[in-house]
Amino acid sequence: MAKQWIDRADVVLRADGQRVADLDTSSTPGFDGGKREGKELLAERAQVLSVLQEKLFAHGRTGGQRSVLLILQGMDTAGKGGIVRHVIGSVDPQGVDHASFGVPTDEEKQHDFLWRIRKRLPAHGQIGVFDRSQYEDVLVVRVHDLVPQAEWEQRYDQINAFEKQAADAGTVIVKVAMFVSLDEQKNRLRQRLERPDKYWKFSPADITERAYWPEYQKAYQAVLDRTNTDYAPWYVLPSDHKWYARLAVTELLIGALSTLKLDWPPANFDIAEQLRRLDES
Repeated sequence: MAKQWIDRADVVLRADGQRVADLDTSSTPGFDGGKREGKELLAERAQVLSVLQEKLFAHGRTGGQRSVLLILQGMDTAGKGGIVRHVIGSVDPQGVDHASFGVPTDEEKQHDFLWRIRKRLPAHGQIGVFDRSQYEDVLVVRVHDLVPQAEWEQRYDQINAFEKQAADAGTVIVKVAMFVSLDEQKNRLRQRLERPDKYWKFSPADITERAYWPEYQKAYQAVLDRTNTDYAPWYVLPSDHKWYARLAVTELLIGALSTLKLDWPPANFDIAEQLRRLDES
């Protein structure tokens, strides 16, 4: 058995009182092992996550009304794509609904900022994954002054109300704010520029945005301070170590699914009769 968490991931990563400017992005809170141990534990815990996700999917197929929504928010190169590939990729894709929210389309701009988000809330039995989310409208929009302050200021309360409604309808919400250091981000951007298989992931705007990091810190701090709720908590994830970030999100999802206390749905048919029919077929 690989090294275990010193404490529950949902406790050590919670955003309560966390100051973004003070975060050690190279730390691995709650885990005292290294990369090798982390990868070993990830392989073990991925199996646990897979079983829990299948139970959720089975309940959705048999009338259950619960779902899970994972929101991944972070600067470019924070590792959101790696979470989708290495964590969500370990479960049955039938039970996953992945949405990535970029610059709004012309159609989306004709509606309120939550319109496109509401449309992608996970169905019953699904794990929904938001790669970026409604929080772009209080992060990028705020940093680049895309709408008046009076408009984005009211969005915090609108987001809270939206998430409360989703939670009351049966969705367990897990929000993860992923942070890397500027040095680590530079290293990851350099890799994209030095590897032909990574060119497609690079955008010149990624370098431009680095100059706005102080403003992004303030914007993220406001997000954590104003939208961290009991029904939709934020978890602050140091992400300089990709293996650690993937392990941490796996643990957070295991915790979220475990709170549902789901078991396998019972048969809605006579098992003995169906065995007899099978034998006679």
